[in-house]
Amino acid sequence: MSEEIAIGLEVHIQLMTKSKIFCPCSTDYIGKKPNTNVCPVCLGLPGSLPVLNKKVLEFAIRTALALNCKINRTSIFHRKNYFYPDLPKAYQISQYDSPLGINGYMEISIPKSGEKRKIGITRVHIEEDAGKLIHEEDIATTSYSLIDYNRCGIPLAEIVTEPELRSPEEARIFLIKLRNIVQHLEVCDGNMEEGSLRCDANVSVRDRQTGNLGTKTEIKNMNSFRAVKKALQFEVDRQKKLLTEGAKIVQETRHWDESKNITISMRSKEEAHDYRYFPEPDLLPLRFSQEMIKEIKKTLPELPEVRKERFIKTYNIPEYDAEILTSSKALGDYYEKAACLYGNKKILSNWIMGELLRNLNEEKKEIEHSPISPERLVEMLNLVDKGIISGKMAKSVFEKMFKTGKEARQIVKESGITQITDENELIKIVDKIIEENPKSVKDFNQGKEKALNYLVGQVMRYTKGRAKPDFVFEAIKQRIKKLR
Repeated sequence: MSEEIAIGLEVHIQLMTKSKIFCPCSTDYIGKKPNTNVCPVCLGLPGSLPVLNKKVLEFAIRTALALNCKINRTSIFHRKNYFYPDLPKAYQISQYDSPLGINGYMEISIPKSGEKRKIGITRVHIEEDAGKLIHEEDIATTSYSLIDYNRCGIPLAEIVTEPELRSPEEARIFLIKLRNIVQHLEVCDGNMEEGSLRCDANVSVRDRQTGNLGTKTEIKNMNSFRAVKKALQFEVDRQKKLLTEGAKIVQETRHWDESKNITISMRSKEEAHDYRYFPEPDLLPLRFSQEMIKEIKKTLPELPEVRKERFIKTYNIPEYDAEILTSSKALGDYYEKAACLYGNKKILSNWIMGELLRNLNEEKKEIEHSPISPERLVEMLNLVDKGIISGKMAKSVFEKMFKTGKEARQIVKESGITQITDENELIKIVDKIIEENPKSVKDFNQGKEKALNYLVGQVMRYTKGRAKPDFVFEAIKQRIKKLR
């Protein structure tokens, strides 16, 4: 058959409210002593009743609207029943056939082809998070698991896409853009490593001619964008190989093993009827007026696509630069702060996209933890503009700023690496280099341009990079001309 990859994502984002979804317990649970950030409601003790956090509803509607979803005027909570140690009630309060938002989409750009595609958003709904299992092993190599219920009741918004992503790379691009959107909305910090953004994926192979989807598998435990791409690529290759060999694909849930770079079978894949969904009797249906939806829509901030277009127009930078600079809210904020202080917006974007991001990547740091603030970057660029240091020197100064946290002026003062601004001094050095390199002068007079570059290099070497290259270049040409 003519094959096409079909990937659908189920993304859970932790909403950044101060309290949990159905009780007043704090959502600040990371690093807390196990089972201390709990109450009868999130522990599911008999007689306790849930009360919906209004802020959760507002954040979830903002998310659904930003993803172009239609908000259901009536939305219902359901009980999703399953037995697992991290679920104290033996059911999860979620939503089933009447979710908060439906029929949305998100547009993504495919880098190689430049193609723009709309990926359908099936639904956005809200639910409570489960606890966390901690797997341990003692000295006698006996394995056992502990349960921390601190995470129980943390508010989640689940975003489910249509199976319209055609490759692991498209899935990665989608996830990065989704994280950027929720960060701009300030409803989630998008930290995959800490679990505030979690992704499961359904993978199948579709028949191009009929459009029929093949048997799907669900992939879990992907805690980084890199892991998502690698896990999906492995699963795509595995399914294609099975089909080529005439074997059957089993509908199941598979676990991504980061250490082995493979997916491993966990269990057979559950269907909706396995969860015995029924309406939550302790929570009334949610009803929304058009006025309420309009009011929330008015509070939506500038989203990444709009911000990108504004960067292009306001700062007169290329689309490529704007795309990178708005790839995260924090990076866009960094650029905007610097742009308010510095005139040449393109030079600024070059330094941020080049030296700054390179150093951050090498140190595995996010822009929020950059040791160089926007203000200090601008101070260094001003030293270049004033001719105190050259562009080449600036790179060395930048590296030291990044490693030490010191200001550019302090580094320049301590190391004494300033440009030679005295033109008479530079002319003397140029004359010395010309006198010491008669062959290169002769070569240049015979039309060999490379000889000029050699002489410039000798001056830069003699001055330890402190000469102005442009001035030296013109000075050598003029001095040789006089000697003819």
